[in-house]
Amino acid sequence: MTDGEALKGIEFARSGHEGSRPLLLDLYLPGGWDHASDQRLPAVVHFHGGGWRVGERSSLGPVCDKFGLDPFDVLAEAGFVVASADYRLSSEAHYPAQLHDAQAAVQWLRNNAGEYGIDPARIYVWGDSAGGHLASLVGLTAVDGEAVAGVVAWYPPTDLLHMGEQALPHAVARASDPGSREELLVGAVLADNPDLAAAASPISYVGPDAPPFLLIHGTADRFVPAAQSESLAGELAKAGADVELLLIDGADHMWSTADGGSAAAEKALAATVSFFRTQAALA
Repeated sequence: MTDGEALKGIEFARSGHEGSRPLLLDLYLPGGWDHASDQRLPAVVHFHGGGWRVGERSSLGPVCDKFGLDPFDVLAEAGFVVASADYRLSSEAHYPAQLHDAQAAVQWLRNNAGEYGIDPARIYVWGDSAGGHLASLVGLTAVDGEAVAGVVAWYPPTDLLHMGEQALPHAVARASDPGSREELLVGAVLADNPDLAAAASPISYVGPDAPPFLLIHGTADRFVPAAQSESLAGELAKAGADVELLLIDGADHMWSTADGGSAAAEKALAATVSFFRTQAALA
């Protein structure tokens, strides 16, 4: 293992259907770690946004990427192994395929923890937009009793059934629109299929065993209303979970702001790194 190494295109699973394709992740390794030592490092798995329709691993969306913040390198420099993972898009499969892929990425890290010096008890998940939705679901749906240690979600959809009615008056997209991203995800009209909408909503899985959460949302988000993060934060608090909600005034989706600057993105990234460092006892 070399200082600051990035390993690109590691296959962690295959999509589960005929003509399946490999699902890949990129792994960012912190410098200064001795493979021969007994030290085990915390890890963060990131899931990209893009409305479950588009997007690429190791991207935080076209607007945020242009700010040049290098979030994965920043986390690696803070002492984390970082994995950014693929998942099947809604054109390939409907929900819950995306959740299964996200869970498979976390399980791959557990299975390969020894090789990469990872502490299995300190694996965290993070995502933006659709990826925040998946990170939240991963955090709230433990597999075989193995839960992640914490979740950060940037502007996540959390309650698909009520998302449309929460949209801002000048929203660019609404979950209740015909053929919306959310309807494409579940493969059905949300209003006519409340059970499907609930099954794909993180808020449905909140319970007392939820891991610590940090939810970050812009108050001017025209794609995913901030009420989605507020609702999930409220339910987590009611369940007795450790939850922090950071609302960034005037910020739109992907931390776009009227002045075109990166201040909102920088604030969100700083809060994210601080949260993970505190949870991993690195602060």
